[in-house]
Amino acid sequence: MIFDAARAAISRLFSSEFRGVFFKTLGLTLLVLLGVWFGAKELFEYFALPWFDAFFPDLPSWLGWLSFVAAIAAGLGLAAGLALLIAPVTAVIAGLFLDDVAEVVEKEDYAQDPPGKALPLGAAIATSIKFFGVVILGNVVALFLLLVPGINILAFFLVNGYLLGREFFEFAAMRFRSEPEAKALRRRHAGTIFLAGLVIAGFLAVPILNLLTPLFAAAMMVHLHKMISQEDAARAGQSAELRG
Repeated sequence: MIFDAARAAISRLFSSEFRGVFFKTLGLTLLVLLGVWFGAKELFEYFALPWFDAFFPDLPSWLGWLSFVAAIAAGLGLAAGLALLIAPVTAVIAGLFLDDVAEVVEKEDYAQDPPGKALPLGAAIATSIKFFGVVILGNVVALFLLLVPGINILAFFLVNGYLLGREFFEFAAMRFRSEPEAKALRRRHAGTIFLAGLVIAGFLAVPILNLLTPLFAAAMMVHLHKMISQEDAARAGQSAELRG
């Protein structure tokens, strides 16, 4: 079931509809990071460089290049920081377009089923912020656990597998169910959803490809939610027949 869902998600990942969502997400991400870059650069030049000159007022003229070196080092540090932020920022922006991804999957692969209901704008923004928090928290926790001998990469997969599986499955389920019902369904199938989360964590671990993680995860969990719902309905039907 899990690999069927992953395979179905990958088959849609490079479709024209998904590319449109990805380019919108990537474009907004770059705009946000560009704004952060110029904002941080202006703040550094306004506050840090005058502080440097004030702290070293008697710096010999032949060492005046140190302030230039400090500015270059700060710029490189900022660039490295922004590179690390690409995946989390992409995640929070992609959260605004996950319903578009879900609608494509539902329309193309489950045309005979009633379509899901998109989250209201406020809920979509809250969901995207939650996804951002999950990605940040998962990677911070995993980073600390990397310091524990014998855990290392395993920590990354376990933490992200649990968090990503939980959040993306509940997103897919809430298109058809209330939040309490979605959470209850997730708890009943916690093992399956955790294993699916491990697949998403593996996707997240691949550089460059990880920019597509929100789209892949949303599509995969739409499929998984459909499969679990169909399986539960079949079991309920069999139980009703046995009771009858």
